[in-house]
Amino acid sequence: MAFGSVKDALIIFTGVPLALTGGILSLWLRDMPLSISAGVGFIALSGVAVLNGLVMVAFIRDLWHEQGDLMKAIVEGALIRLRPVLMTALVASLGFVPMALNTGTGAEVQRPLATVVIGGIISSTLLTLFVLPVLYALLHRKKAKT
Repeated sequence: MAFGSVKDALIIFTGVPLALTGGILSLWLRDMPLSISAGVGFIALSGVAVLNGLVMVAFIRDLWHEQGDLMKAIVEGALIRLRPVLMTALVASLGFVPMALNTGTGAEVQRPLATVVIGGIISSTLLTLFVLPVLYALLHRKKAKT
């Protein structure tokens, strides 16, 4: 609803499945079961994935409407928004590192949550930086030619 475009909303929400895949993979790599706290991590992860996608798509869309050249707007937008997307991912990931490595009291609750968030943010960030601009170009190329 924020963009008035179903295509843009779908592009933004493509970050969620890859983020969830990264979270599941990180649980599997650390040999942890899917628990309630991991489920809470998936909820938090979905929010960060959508936020990163929203930042990227909004900026690319604004550049496109200003410049009129879709491909130039995508390349320039992805490069300019590289730092904000990386900073969002690093802040969230590094904040959870102590929880992921904790072995003290309550660690069995904290570790799955932190593991899901860290693993999912890594995969979601890669999607936001590389796949999302490509999807934007594919879904909007007809409109750009007219």
